[in-house]
Parts: sequence; structure tokens; C-alpha cells
Amino acid sequence: MSTQDSPPAPARKPEILAPAGDAPSFLAALAAGADAVYLGLKHFSARMQAENFGLAELSRLTDLAHAENARVYVAMNTLIKPGESAAAYRLAARLARQVRPDGLIIQDLAMLDLARQAGFEGGLFLSTLANLTHPEALLQARALGADRAILPRELSIDEIRRMGEACPDGLDLECFIHGALCYCVSGRCYWSSYMGGKSGLRGRCVQPCRRVYRQGGAAALALFRNAENEEREAARRDGKKTRERRNAPSGRENRPFEIDGGPRRAPRPPRGKEHSGRFFSCLDLSLDVLAKTLLDIPHLVSWKIEGRKKGPHYVYHVVTAYRMLRDNVGDPKARRAAEEILGMALGRPGSRARFLPQKSSVPTTPDGQTSSGLLAGKIRVEPDGRLLLKPHFELLPQDYLRIGVEDERWHATLPVTRRVPKAGSLILRLPKHKTPRAGTPVFLIDRREPELMQALRSWQARLEALPGRSSKAVDSAPRLPAPVKCRPRADMLLRATLPQGRETRGGRNQLLALWLSPRSAEISRTVAPRVAWWLPPVLWPEEEDGLRRMVARLWREGARHFVCNAPWQRGFFPAELPDDADLLAGPFCNAASAPALGVLAGMGFAGAFVSPELARDDLLALPAQSPLPLGMVLSGFWPVGLSRFGLLGVKANEPFMSPKGEVFWARQYGGNIWLYPGWPLDLTAKRQELTAAGYGFFVHIQENPPAGLPEARRQGLFNWDGALL
Repeated sequence: MSTQDSPPAPARKPEILAPAGDAPSFLAALAAGADAVYLGLKHFSARMQAENFGLAELSRLTDLAHAENARVYVAMNTLIKPGESAAAYRLAARLARQVRPDGLIIQDLAMLDLARQAGFEGGLFLSTLANLTHPEALLQARALGADRAILPRELSIDEIRRMGEACPDGLDLECFIHGALCYCVSGRCYWSSYMGGKSGLRGRCVQPCRRVYRQGGAAALALFRNAENEEREAARRDGKKTRERRNAPSGRENRPFEIDGGPRRAPRPPRGKEHSGRFFSCLDLSLDVLAKTLLDIPHLVSWKIEGRKKGPHYVYHVVTAYRMLRDNVGDPKARRAAEEILGMALGRPGSRARFLPQKSSVPTTPDGQTSSGLLAGKIRVEPDGRLLLKPHFELLPQDYLRIGVEDERWHATLPVTRRVPKAGSLILRLPKHKTPRAGTPVFLIDRREPELMQALRSWQARLEALPGRSSKAVDSAPRLPAPVKCRPRADMLLRATLPQGRETRGGRNQLLALWLSPRSAEISRTVAPRVAWWLPPVLWPEEEDGLRRMVARLWREGARHFVCNAPWQRGFFPAELPDDADLLAGPFCNAASAPALGVLAGMGFAGAFVSPELARDDLLALPAQSPLPLGMVLSGFWPVGLSRFGLLGVKANEPFMSPKGEVFWARQYGGNIWLYPGWPLDLTAKRQELTAAGYGFFVHIQENPPAGLPEARRQGLFNWDGALL
């Protein structure tokens, strides 16, 4: 039979990639037949709350996995700070020699360089935190030496297919199919960090999105009265001139600015009743039977399950279910069995999120239950004050229960010590200061059923029979790029659009900057070359062609000042840049170390804005190490997060409050929601210190806040006086 008559080769089945936060979960993944397991170390992991692994333990676990033809991927997917390059390099070198995993999951561009310098020969996988959200990003990632890209959870099946079709040879794709969803886009969430240094980019997120927020009614009235009183006090003290100064663009002070030509409106009384809810707390992603639609997508080689903070019960059940769905396509019995198994996995209620474009939904239920675990029942308070639970199903010894939700004052976890039949009685003994009210839900969050525990003991015995591997200390150091001195340049005044009739220059030593959008790109060709164009922090597949056309038109009209807010946006510009090109890496590139800046320099960037997450000492140390001229976001409303999931329960452009009275607001730009804190970033008082350290350029973000937003009573120093943990 000729080659033309030969049937096409069958598509390679995607691997089932299981999470492991500890050894029992790792063994549960192998017991369930996972093709690969991913995990983190004690350092440089984006799930630092998980127990994670030491190298000696991990070397034996990796040998056990390889004996089962399973692969092991190690996550070193955190932001690398100044001063950490050598430690990250040594850890990668020890991994290469002692553990020999099959791949490293990385976020920071620095690790692309450091891992190869350290002799790591496995795959380099770019995390969702690296924000590869559109086809051009895949081409750029492959050019930098990445072997796999992990796709964002916000994509539809059509967009995933488009990414697969655009994927270059030599690059594989990985896709989440099950597990927790974040409201904000990975790599574009600074919420936890802005509130106090516990950054998601560093694996320390405290999940402020899971809290209860309130808007309208009494909450809005309090904000309105505060703003009204402050306006009256300002008028009493200084009169009309003070109010005019407050609305005047300055670039030196952190005040509200105009947008679309309109000044900040006066506060208005609130309308509507107060409403509250977990507006940003997402359900779990659960593709279940829809995962089969991913089977024929080019380059998609891995189905990923989220859950490195979950226990072995969850891992075993979810892996088992998706193996059945992958291996038995079209079998209704296997489908029903898999759905039943997923229902027992103890995750949150499931959502398809945006996977089905025709049924795209916001994966939040503000008034519903978005906590992990299976609802076991609700608390009854007996006349004698005892707390009673009559469970909806049998409870087993070693089951683990959670009382309430994490941010409630009576939240607690406790083990079950005896068997309790369905509808039986279990007395809950809690400290007096954690006494919940009647009706508080109780969730089963982990289960150690006898059959699973027996299987894990068998796997543990096999593990203990394997010898561990030790490694010598690494005494070499990475090669770091040579630093350069920064030449001062004009400040950028960053606006959303150019108001009609306004001067296109911000003033002496100031350069007008605009977010690039279909509207802003319509300005005249005589103005375009005098503007610094900021590309969006997130770009989705259907937006790529439009952005490429806008950049090409502006380039033809002589525009040469551009700020890319993802490294991958470099691909929208000529490969060989002319001498007059001024291409900067923006602050959303999250550059924070010399090796990362070295990669950006190699891509052709002429300078870079440093991640504003860094604390004072790190910020001041970086210019002396940097191979690129550096800039900083000096003032303005820096977003705590960007989301593609839309809003349920919260009105855009109106303040809302956290349980602690912290004020936030939301605005929609294009297809994304931008979440802002009520107090803007303001490092203007630190300018002299930053300039002395070697920073040569600054940006002031001129975003107009909503009416009724009170004047900031909290300093917007981000992590300057604290620490990025």
C-alpha cells in the first residue's frame, strides 16, 4: 500500500497530569494511573502553602515514577527577585544532578537562562503565570527556548483550537481541565501583594478574592459622606483654587485625573440597597465530559488537574475520572461512572467557565457556596449549647471537616475520630471563641478511606525500598549580564485616551503616553509619533490581529515609542529594529532580576519598567545589576487585578468595600475587568532615592476614579516599606 493510501497515525493521547503537594498525594496520583505528576519545592514554588518537597525525598519519588513510566515536573514558577539568581541557579543545578525530573515549570524569564546554565536538560514549561494568551506569544516562547506553554483557564474551546493550530513545531501545549479558578488572569493579579506583600507571583496569595464584599446602601452612604465632608473641608480651607488644582494633570502628584476629556465628577448620593457577597470567589473548573473535545487539538499533549493543596483522596478520584473519560470516549457507562467519581472528589462546585463560547458564563455565585469540600450538613445548636451535626452521608474515621468558610470568625477544621452513620449524631467540640451560629455549613474536605490508605501503604513500601540520591553542594555561580548606566529621560503621563483639543505634550520633560486601543489609535498621524503607546497587559486570541494592525499602522505613521506589557508582544515589531525605535518592556512584564532583564535585552528591548511589587531594598539594588536602563511606575491607580470573567453583583464604576472597610472599584476596558484599590500608588516622595539608585524614567498613570470615591487615607506605597515575601 502506498504512503498516500496509509491511514493517518492515531493522535497521541494527552497525558493526565496530576498535582501533588505532599508524598501521599504523589503516591495517590501513581496509584490512579497518572501519566505525569507536578509538584513544588520548599523554595521558588507558586504554591508555598503546600507542604512541598525536599530534594532527597523527591529523588526517590521521581525514581518510583520513572519505574512506572510516569513523568515528574517540578514547579519553580515564582518571580525571581534581585539577589536570588544564584540561589535559583544552584537549586536548578541540584535538581538536574540529584532528582533528574522531566521538566521545570517556570514563570520568570530569568529561569529560561538560569536553568540551562545550571545544566538542566529536561523540558522548560512556561506557566500560566507567564501569560501566554494569544498565538504570537507561542512563537516568541519557542524562540526563547521554551518546550511547553501552559494555556490560561479563560480560553474557550475555539480559542484553544486556534492556539493549537498556530503553535510552532517543537512547542507543546498544556491545558487545565479541572480544579480551582482564579478570578483574575494568572500573572496579572497583584491583589494580595498590594494588600501586604503576599504575592501570587511568589506563591503567597492570601486570596482576597474569596472574601465577602459589599456595595450600595449603607456602605455607599458612608463613602459618600466621607467624600462629601472632605470636599466641604477642602473648599472651606482653600476655596476654588484648591479644587482646580486637584483636577489639573501634574505628573508629580497622585491625584485623580481626567479621562475622555471629562473631569472627575462630584460625589453623588448612593442608589439602591446595600448588597454583599463573594463577588470574586470562583467555582472550580470542571470540563468532565467536554474534555474529549480537546483530543484532536494539535500540539495539546497534557490535560492538567489543579490542586497542589489538595489531599490524596481528591488526587486519586480526579485522576481516575479523567483517565476513564480519555480512554473510553463514547462509552456512556464510563461517562456516568466518571461523573459520579468527580462528584466525590471534594472540590468546589464545578463550572465550565468560558470553555463553551456560546454559553460563556461568569464562574462566580456571589450568594452561593464556593468553598471546597462536600457539604456534610449544617450545625444545630442544642438547648444545652452543644453543637450537633447530622451528616447527609456516612462519616469515616480520619475524615477531615471544615466548619464554615475561611474568612468567618468561627472557621475551624477538625478530624472525625469515629464512624458516624448517615443522619447520625456528631458533637462538634470547638473553642469558645469559635462558636458558630446555627445553620453554619460543615464540609467534608478530605477523606482517608481504608481502601485508598491500603493502596498508599503498598506504594509507600515500594518507595522506601528505593535508595535516595545525595548531591554535592553547587559551588559555581551563574553568568550574569553586564550592567549598564541609565540615561534620564522624560516622564510618561499615561492616559486611557487623548481628550479632544488637548495639547499632546504633558509639559517640560514629559511625554504623553496612551493605552493602545481602537479609539486611541484613531488620533492623527501628526500626533502619533509624539506619543508613547502602551500595549495592553492581556491580549486574547481574537484581539491579536486587530492589535497587530494598529501597531503596523502607527509604525508606518512614524510612531517609535512603544511599551510592551508582555515580553511576547515583541513579535508585533520588526525583527531588526531601526536606530530610532524605542521599545520598552512594561511593568506588567514583571521583570525583577538581572537574568530576566538580560533576556529582555536579548529580545531587543531598549529599557524596562521594573515590577512595582518589589520592596525598597530590592528596587534600589536592581539598577546596579541591570543590563537595561530601568524605569518605575511612580504614581497613579495601579490595578490589583485584571479579569476576563465579568461581574456578578458588583456595579462597575462604583466603590465597593472589603470586610475591613478597604475601598475598591472596577472598570471595564474592552473584554476585561480592571479592579483598582481606592488608594492609588504614590512613590513621588521616593523619586530622588530611586533616581540616585539609577532609575532613569518614570510613569504616572492618569486614571479617573469613579464619583464618590473618598480621598485616600492610606499611603499607596505598595511594598516599599514592607517586603515581597
